[in-house]
This record gives sequence, structure tokens and C-alpha cells, in this order.
Amino acid sequence: MTRHDPKISFLQMRDYAQEASSLIKNKTHEDIAKDRVLNLALTRLLEVVGEAATRVPEDVRKIHSSLPWPQIIGLRHRLIHGYDQVDLDILWEIVSEDLPSLTQQLEKIIRNWPAN
Repeated sequence: MTRHDPKISFLQMRDYAQEASSLIKNKTHEDIAKDRVLNLALTRLLEVVGEAATRVPEDVRKIHSSLPWPQIIGLRHRLIHGYDQVDLDILWEIVSEDLPSLTQQLEKIIRNWPAN
């Protein structure tokens, strides 16, 4: 089995996080409950952020220990396995409050990625 390029995972994490953030521009917390498509889109985007995080090898995660790896991956598991119990308040909080910071951290990691 070939090792997955961690930079690709970082790029995917950033891109999907940015897309989730862009979906809530000019939206309110109430919109997430009223708009089923928005709700499902945000859920899926966060699932992919978490899945990409699982593909980052443990040694690379340790180098970038400032990222909240357990929370990112744990969220993916909760969304996938607890799909029928998604708390929209928590989903809104993550997208509106946590993703901007995560995106900035990912952008810095990508920008400083060593050239091969």
C-alpha cells in the first residue's frame, strides 16, 4: 500500500473547511435548521475534513500538534455514525467559530510545506 501524500490531505481539509465557511456567509443560525440542503452540505463538508485528517500520518500530526486532531477526527466519527443525532447548534458553532481559525492554521502549514 502506498502512503498517502499528507499535503493533499491538508489541501483537502483547507478547501472543504473554506467551502463550509463560504456556505454560511450571510446566513444565520436559524438558517441551518430551516434549510435542509444547507444542513446536509455542512455536515458532509465537515465529514470530509475529518476523513482527510485521518489520512494524515501520526508522525505528521505530531509535527503539527497545534491542530485539534482528536476533535476533527472525532467530529467525523460523530457525524458519520450519529447521522440521526446531529446537534445543529454545535454544527453552527463549529462552522462559524472554529473553521476560520482552522483554515488559517491549515493555510500556514500548506504555505510552509517543504518542497520535495
